[in-house]
Amino acid sequence: MRTHSYRNSVLPFSALQSSYKLSCRVAGGLLLSALAVACKTTAPTARKAAPAEPVILTLGNKGFTTDDFFQSFTKNQISGDSSQRTDLKSYLDLYANLKLKVLAAEQEGRDTTEAFREELETYRKQLAQSYLTDKALVEQLSAEAYQRMQEEVNASHILIAVAEDASPADTLAAFQMARSLRDRLLKGEEFAALARQYSKDPTVAQNGGTIGYFSAFQTVYPFETTAYTTPVGKISQPVRSRSGYHLIKVNDRRSSRGKIQVAHIMVRISPGADDAGQAAAKARIDEVYSRLQKGVSFDALAKEFSDDTQSRNNGGLLPTFATGQMVPAFEDAAFGLTAPGSYSKPVKTNYGWHILKLVERKPLEPYTELAPALRQKVVTDSRADLIRQATVQRLQKEYAIKPNEPVLKAALSKADSSLLQGKWTYPQPLDAALDGKTLVIINNKPATVNQFFTYVRQKQQPRPAGAVPTVAMQRLFDRFVGDQLIAAEEANLENKHADFRALLNEVRDGVLLSQMMEQNVWEKSMADSLGQRQFYEQNRQKYGFPERAFATVVVAGNDETLQQARQMLASSPYQLRRSAPEITYARNQTTLEAKQKEALFDILVTLLRNPEYIIEVSGSREAAEKDSVSAGRIHAVVNYLTANGVSVMRIMEKDHGAFRPGSKAGAKDAADQRRITFQYFSTSKKDVEKVLNAKIPNAVTITEGAFVEGANPHLDSVEWKPGTTVLHPDNKSVMVTINRVEKPRLKTFEEARGAVINDYQAFLEKQWLAQLKQRFPVKINEEEMRKLIK
Repeated sequence: MRTHSYRNSVLPFSALQSSYKLSCRVAGGLLLSALAVACKTTAPTARKAAPAEPVILTLGNKGFTTDDFFQSFTKNQISGDSSQRTDLKSYLDLYANLKLKVLAAEQEGRDTTEAFREELETYRKQLAQSYLTDKALVEQLSAEAYQRMQEEVNASHILIAVAEDASPADTLAAFQMARSLRDRLLKGEEFAALARQYSKDPTVAQNGGTIGYFSAFQTVYPFETTAYTTPVGKISQPVRSRSGYHLIKVNDRRSSRGKIQVAHIMVRISPGADDAGQAAAKARIDEVYSRLQKGVSFDALAKEFSDDTQSRNNGGLLPTFATGQMVPAFEDAAFGLTAPGSYSKPVKTNYGWHILKLVERKPLEPYTELAPALRQKVVTDSRADLIRQATVQRLQKEYAIKPNEPVLKAALSKADSSLLQGKWTYPQPLDAALDGKTLVIINNKPATVNQFFTYVRQKQQPRPAGAVPTVAMQRLFDRFVGDQLIAAEEANLENKHADFRALLNEVRDGVLLSQMMEQNVWEKSMADSLGQRQFYEQNRQKYGFPERAFATVVVAGNDETLQQARQMLASSPYQLRRSAPEITYARNQTTLEAKQKEALFDILVTLLRNPEYIIEVSGSREAAEKDSVSAGRIHAVVNYLTANGVSVMRIMEKDHGAFRPGSKAGAKDAADQRRITFQYFSTSKKDVEKVLNAKIPNAVTITEGAFVEGANPHLDSVEWKPGTTVLHPDNKSVMVTINRVEKPRLKTFEEARGAVINDYQAFLEKQWLAQLKQRFPVKINEEEMRKLIK
């Protein structure tokens, strides 16, 4: 049963302004900003003939009404960035500039191209979805789901299977069987016994019909609703799902345990493992547990022992989960942990043995935070059928539906067993009694048999045993009618909803605006390197650096932590408190075997994920081996890493020969010399910060860069000259290291290029608008403007 598994504006104010951001090259932002308009429920309004409206702006021969302008102004004042709001007069200038660009696009015929029509139709379909969905029902189902998520239900069920497209007689027989079993249960027969005898749930043999605890979205909606509305200890009436009829017994309820995140070390057990294999897995997990108890790092043990290849290189960390998303034994062990960092005893599941470490517990978030995700789930899980049904039922009252009964009966009779296999087809051309004949008239628009049969071929799917062809064909016809109703409603949105019509016009203008800006400003400014350079030379006094200090600021909670940071930062690259498991060798061996390559793979992944890491590879040999052996071992490791994408510049080699520091003495410990060890370094001070914060979060912050006056209070409190100063403001320990101070200077072209391009775009746009105003003279109706200002 488990399924494991916009802003409200005409155009954003920033789009009306002269925007020169390099990223503003698409009209998608216009669509996103407009979507919220469609999220509001408004009464349908029919378009009516109206007298000529006052015109406030004329561009060439085209007029723009006072109402349209004021609606644009009002929406942008309400929804736009408050720091960018402006008065009516200034907004009219921006509005005129936008309309000039759109008018130029229309003059070029851009609104008539096939590409434009396709793009606008794509946006239209996206906008239409909100108008075709019962938003009140979506909100109701979202709120209901959230309420249910606060509680977890433990239930058992008996499934009397019957196909969704079964005959009425078979459906009735299944229902009567479910009723009969319910009567027997009410008289005292054991639920698990009847479940094992009659239920078609494939897991019943193992669980006696019990599916454990679950919450919202983890079963199909009819099942979920029945489980949440049936009292503990009671047995429900038969409830229908696509699988058949269910009898549900609610065993228990409990408050939600929220979500949890754990890391785990897994020792896999093969499904066909014999006693020796089972014992080996148990011995291995016991070894891990013993080493954990002795203080060995969980992360290190995960990398060394865990068979979960997706998580082991990340310390065994798993995604956050809630009740019903993991197997019960795993969940019980996870939720049984109370303190972050604590770990469980070995736990066995059908996957193998696990040791779990608690990372974090998360209570259920407030509805305001979860609502967007809940709405998305509601319209994509099994509730979507309910939402669609509500929409179709509403449209059935608004649009006339007239089936042609004789033709419909003949069409449905063409169904045969191939439909149940998803392979049904029909002869072309059809026989004269059906070919081109009207099957149904929806909103005065006929739909033919040919259209329906094509629909069936596209939508058919294999059906389970017990389905009947004519019932399946009738269901497809009902779906076909629903789709036709929705299509009729979608085509009529402009007539029914004035805000949709206005929104679509705004998106249309946005697409044209983007095309024109791309051609006349953005692309031109990016390609014209000579123009950029000339613009820079003519305006170079605009582009300069103020006085800057190139410095590092370390803020710690106490002197001890600050001293640790200072020591780690004393030389670069910075040595990290992170190493990888060593590799040992047989005598005189230098080549890499499979197990050694597996260990190196973990190092490779670490280096690729952390591009500022450097690895020190240290090799040694025992005295009895040749002098070249230790170097050979190092080279084999280096060759493996470089062959897999690690730059040789990120690898430091250290050959200890037969005298590795710290090695044990004596012939019996000669193997201690036959190894390669690894130590991580980094060129990034931020990695030093991570090391220092590993045990105590936020113990230290390290900030480096070029600072101007006012950018950092600690830097501002010391004299700007090279050197290191230690401060103690607000009971903190702060170290300010100034490497150099640079006096104010002009930027080079390369340093100023981003700002130059932005300004050059503004210059080009200004020139272009001047040309447009010559082509389309701007006339403002001052009388209408005075009326608005009043």
